[in-house]
Amino acid sequence: MQMNDSQRIPAPKEKVWAALNDPDVLKQCIPGCQSLEMSSPNDMTATVVLKVGPVKATFGGKVTLSDRDPPNSYRISGEGSGGIAGFAKGGATVRLASDGPEATILTYEVDAQIGGKLAQLGGRLIDSTARKLASQFFASFGEAVGHVAVTGV
Repeated sequence: MQMNDSQRIPAPKEKVWAALNDPDVLKQCIPGCQSLEMSSPNDMTATVVLKVGPVKATFGGKVTLSDRDPPNSYRISGEGSGGIAGFAKGGATVRLASDGPEATILTYEVDAQIGGKLAQLGGRLIDSTARKLASQFFASFGEAVGHVAVTGV
C-alpha cells in the first residue's frame, strides 16, 4: 500500500520538527497508541491498539528514524506484530517546508505492507482505514502543535 499527502500545520517549521521528535506529542496524536518510548535518539518502541473491520489487535513494534535533516526531513521505518491478526511494516518519508513565518507544510510518502488476517480483509478496507488513521493523526497533531509548548523550541 502506498499513500502520500500533505498537511498545513499552523506552527513554525522548528516547532513542528520538535513535535515530530517528541514521543509525548506523538503518543497523544497516534490513534490507539497505548505507549511510545524513546529507546535511543533514533529508536522508539510502541504499543498501538487498532481495529480494522472485524479485526482488533494490539501491535507491539519498533520505529527507527533515519536520513535525518533537521528541521527539514527524515525517514521513519517500523514494523509491528499483532499476533494472530498479522503484521505491519513499512516506512514514510516526512518533509517540512515553511509556509510563511507561522505555518508549515508537512508532506509524507508512505509505503507499507501487511500480512496475516489483516491482509485478508481486502485492499479497499485497508486503504480507507489507513487514510482515516492518517487524517485523525494530522488533525490531532495540528491541534497539539498549535497549543502545546514543545520542549526545545
